[in-house]
Amino acid sequence: MKFNYLLAADLTAETATLLTTFRSILLVLTAIAAVVIIVAVLVQPSNPDGGRNVITGTNDSYYAQNKGSTKEGRLKKVIIICSIVILVLDIAFYVIEHFFTA
Repeated sequence: MKFNYLLAADLTAETATLLTTFRSILLVLTAIAAVVIIVAVLVQPSNPDGGRNVITGTNDSYYAQNKGSTKEGRLKKVIIICSIVILVLDIAFYVIEHFFTA
């Protein structure tokens, strides 16, 4: 394994402190992104016609075509971006925990 030189037994005190700090930063950023997702979902209005449009396939109104520029569209983009950020941060946290600590 090419990460053998970074195993926990070989870490200096400075490197261990740096990894602990980096893990804490990743956890805080993940928590912030999760809170943003929760708030964005709570702010979104309910859409009772959403299920009907999926079944019939009617999505030809001007409003439906330009939905990304509305408040609802921006909230959906925020939710997607924060979800991707959480995924990347969790993968980074896993890599740090798996490869750099015992």
